Amino acid sequence: MSLVTLQDAELAYGLHPLLDRANLTVLDGERIGLIGRNGTGKSSLLSAIAGTIALDDGEIKRRDGLAIAFVEQEPTLPAASTLRESLAMRGHLERIADERERWRVEARLNEFLHRFGLDEAADPSSASGGERKRAALALAFARQPDLLLLDEPTNHLDIDAIGALEEFVRRAPASIVITHDRAFLDAVATRIVELDRGLLRSYPGNFAAYQSRKADELAAEEVVSRKFDKFWAQEEVWIRKGVEARRTRNEGRVRRLERLREERAARRERLGNVRLSLDAGARSGKLVAELENVTRRFGDRTIVRDLSMVIMRGDRIGLIGPNGAGKTTLIRLILGALPPDEGRVRLGTNLEIAYFDQMREQLDPERTLADTISPGSDWIEIGGQRRHVLTYLGEFLFPPERVNAPVKTLSGGERNRLLLARLFARPANLLVLDEPTNDLDIESLELLEETLQGYTGTLLLVSHDRAFLDNVVTQTLVAEGDGKWQEYVGGYSDWLVQREGRGRSDVPRSLAGPGAALSGKPDLPQPSPASPPARVKLSFKEQRELESLPAELEALEREQHEITARMCAPDYHRQGPDVAKRDRQRAEEVEHLLAEKFERWAALEDKASAAKVR
Repeated sequence: MSLVTLQDAELAYGLHPLLDRANLTVLDGERIGLIGRNGTGKSSLLSAIAGTIALDDGEIKRRDGLAIAFVEQEPTLPAASTLRESLAMRGHLERIADERERWRVEARLNEFLHRFGLDEAADPSSASGGERKRAALALAFARQPDLLLLDEPTNHLDIDAIGALEEFVRRAPASIVITHDRAFLDAVATRIVELDRGLLRSYPGNFAAYQSRKADELAAEEVVSRKFDKFWAQEEVWIRKGVEARRTRNEGRVRRLERLREERAARRERLGNVRLSLDAGARSGKLVAELENVTRRFGDRTIVRDLSMVIMRGDRIGLIGPNGAGKTTLIRLILGALPPDEGRVRLGTNLEIAYFDQMREQLDPERTLADTISPGSDWIEIGGQRRHVLTYLGEFLFPPERVNAPVKTLSGGERNRLLLARLFARPANLLVLDEPTNDLDIESLELLEETLQGYTGTLLLVSHDRAFLDNVVTQTLVAEGDGKWQEYVGGYSDWLVQREGRGRSDVPRSLAGPGAALSGKPDLPQPSPASPPARVKLSFKEQRELESLPAELEALEREQHEITARMCAPDYHRQGPDVAKRDRQRAEEVEHLLAEKFERWAALEDKASAAKVR
């Protein structure tokens, strides 16, 4: 059943429209991941669906009686004496006429406040950004809406809370989620919808499925654009011949060229990518930092207890732990900015440190972008090359007309980009990044990953982005409670496996992966008991199956491509909700069949290879 339908939606706040005759149908049971570059209008789209802003043109149809809960990127809490009272005011719970239903919602609100680790009696005016976000999420889930609209719900949440959020979203009737967290999208989404240059494009499956299909689309789009530009250039050469162009028999060609010019001018190019480069500067000493039996307390609470470790040049360490565990405190201890209560910290030689602060306190809101990057000069030197500040800021997607604007006019994502630009403008052999991924779109996030992978210095990274940790760090330092920190080899996924291998039962359930919150145990492969070797030789039936599998896989991939092309067509919404639901179900079936048959093919190939060896 269709919950919401957008038809020819138009919305603009500047030179280019955010929605340009966009179409979208949201079905009951769908979990849509809404992605797109920063500034493309994703938040505005959710606001339009929620009814908090109006479209410039087009239509939004909502199912009669549809209950929607919208959690904004930066939720506000009404002034009240307690957090519980503030949320009741935000959700207008007093307007629920049925007293029993109001009591149920209030009971569920208490439950979700507890699940998100919040004190209902806390003062809402002193709540942090993460606490406000968790409170708004608790209210949204307590109301049990037909459709959840969540704008960057993982920002300010630690890994424990993100894991719990995944479970809650999977249980909701339907949802549209804006997020840059790729692991979250892979665990939750049944469909990816991309907002790109005013249009909405739909891709069945999770983010991993979207990535493979999108790569093919972009390659095809580039080929079409090159052919168009070549043809357009040829026509421009012809029109400049002058006399021949004015002949009557060529008037049609002249008119065609005018149409080409109009189309060329109207064609909105794909937004550029941030171009990042890191100068590791002079090499530091082989030893970066050594901690020996370090302990640090704040009052009665121990943040770090008896920690000993050595950080060597080139190490890439990811710090993992819940909010409040002391990750930033530990970084300050490592850098020597905070003395330990007990133990000793020894720093290496020739350290050049660049620090990305999650609170962006290094940015002066009154200074201009240009002064922030290069105070008192129009030039900066990076990697031995002198560059103009306008060119450098342009590589971080800041147009020339904005370089003299004050920092306070920037959005959260833009401030992140500016802070990265400032950090990368200076050589540093020790890079400290405290939550650098907040507010970055997925393409910028992936580019940052690539840049860090090529960085030759030492990296200390605090992040709750599981995919980012897996792709960047070589070891993790994990808070295990009561001030204890334990070092593990590899990234986030490697840590989970090692913890399970050590037989630890105290891993937070939501850190253990999707499904663990329900079972109480991590979703990790369990060793099977030893059994006698099975017969290796393929049977006649298995041999026939192995021979037929490539053709079956090819047919399924062809069908998958056809379904995707059909669902991505601009007029697909005109087919109706029944067709959309049938195609979505078939796309999911094909996805599962492909996975099963690939697994079966690999198993039979391994068996056949083993038979040849014997």
